[in-house]
Amino acid sequence: MKRLTTTLPALLVTVLLTLFTAEASAVSLAIPDAGQLVVPAQLPLIAHRGAAMLAPENTIPAFDAAVALQAESLELDVQMSRDGVLVVLHDSTVDRTTNGKGAVKELTFAELRALDAGVKFDQTFRGTKVPTLDEVLTRYGRSTGLLLELKVPSRYPGIEEKLAALLRQHQLDTADSNVVVHSFDSRSLQQFHLHAPDVPVGVLIKRSDKLNEAQLRRYAAFADSIHPNLKLVTPSLVEQVHELGMKIIPWTAQSPEDIQVLAAAGVDAVITDTFTR
Repeated sequence: MKRLTTTLPALLVTVLLTLFTAEASAVSLAIPDAGQLVVPAQLPLIAHRGAAMLAPENTIPAFDAAVALQAESLELDVQMSRDGVLVVLHDSTVDRTTNGKGAVKELTFAELRALDAGVKFDQTFRGTKVPTLDEVLTRYGRSTGLLLELKVPSRYPGIEEKLAALLRQHQLDTADSNVVVHSFDSRSLQQFHLHAPDVPVGVLIKRSDKLNEAQLRRYAAFADSIHPNLKLVTPSLVEQVHELGMKIIPWTAQSPEDIQVLAAAGVDAVITDTFTR
């Protein structure tokens, strides 16, 4: 695991120190106010916005915590500043997760960088910055799986080509790089696929009418996986997706029961907010 260079608060340090001395298989951690966290080894878990129950979502501390908890991959949201810098933020505005206000697409990178992305989560994270995608790729690209969501790409003309270029710059535009790009916008995924044909893509799905046989076959023509809302997952859907040569990776597990039900259905991995089993 990479050496952690970010100063983490006491809660996160407790997690890290426990993991450094634990066996590499399933690990149980007693953490105040976080319950009993267990990292299961048998089903790949993808950390939704990092370990957002321990640190501010979509920040370096949250990603470091997820890596320490042995998450298979980090899931994060990619948007673009007004001056064309790819940044990691979930919402269309900065209002909820930072001390600022305004739409991401209307703010320059300098304005985004001046915001505090940690203080609303907890005072101990004061000073945490909105990360760039470049920073995330540099820090984790060689050691951890990355699931990158193109967040409402229609807001950001050209974001597909810019993402492909950045992955190429980091030599992460190959099929074996452990990077996957997903989005609810299948047209954007196809556009990205033209610029980075070797990078696997996954289609995010929230409605059952997007899962009929004809639609699944259309996805299979360009996508490597589908990522449906967990409520849409059934064993028969899993079988159908696998028969078309795709993986199925549902979102977003909120409890141990969610993970257990999805594992029993035969999914390939789970995007999750919890590492409890």
